[in-house]
Amino acid sequence: MNTIMLVCAAGMSTSLLVTKMQRAAKEKGVDVDIFAVSAGEVDSVLEKKNVDVLLLGPQVKFMKEKFEKSLSNKQMAIDSINMQYYGTMNGEKVLEQVLSLINKNS
Repeated sequence: MNTIMLVCAAGMSTSLLVTKMQRAAKEKGVDVDIFAVSAGEVDSVLEKKNVDVLLLGPQVKFMKEKFEKSLSNKQMAIDSINMQYYGTMNGEKVLEQVLSLINKNS
């Protein structure tokens, strides 16, 4: 099972996207653990949980380079959520983005 963490400013706006991604994963038979956190919670969550993909919401995508540096010792894909997919809350397309990242890293 792959673990996907979505990061946004407060952790709220991505919760709807998480629900839509979980629904898309279930329909596709993909076994994933998807959850959302605020940018301030990332480090504490990563101390307790292994994450395969970290996706940044548009409002925090400026933090991508910071996370790439601070998490370089972890085997984790880090990317920004496609703004169009985020804006339309397209869980299926964001899930496809995640699966593509997982395939590149394996």
